[in-house]
Amino acid sequence: MSTQQTQPPVVPPPPPLVKVPRLISHAGLQPREWKIGRGYSIGEIKAVGLSVREARLLGIYVDERRKTVWEHNIQRLKEWLLKVLKGEILPPDPTLPKIIKIKPKRGRVFRGLTPAGRRMRGLMSVKLKETHKHKWKKKQKERELKKRHEAARAKGGH
Repeated sequence: MSTQQTQPPVVPPPPPLVKVPRLISHAGLQPREWKIGRGYSIGEIKAVGLSVREARLLGIYVDERRKTVWEHNIQRLKEWLLKVLKGEILPPDPTLPKIIKIKPKRGRVFRGLTPAGRRMRGLMSVKLKETHKHKWKKKQKERELKKRHEAARAKGGH
């Protein structure tokens, strides 16, 4: 008979509890006192004895904007860490900040780097580069020859 070792379950850290802001619309009576926060504050992480990077590697979310330090959050985090250190549970995947990918440059034709692209973008004729009047004359001519879509839908007929 073979004895199988069961792997401990992956348990995420308990969510931090933060106070609900008191709003004028609540007229002084809050709907509830605590809500689940975005992550533990840096002060709470330091109180447990971890750095921000170590906490994120353990799968703990860190809210860098929050300044408050609540004793119940520290206590909950300590209990969870103790279970992880004993090997009763496994921490989840790291919660490191996401890497932002920079989009690659678009195609050579789109950027007007080839003759076909320059023609497509209207960059071939240097003499007409700044004259917008040429563009309006060209449009009017196309309207008269009924080449443009605007010509068919003009007011008063077709």
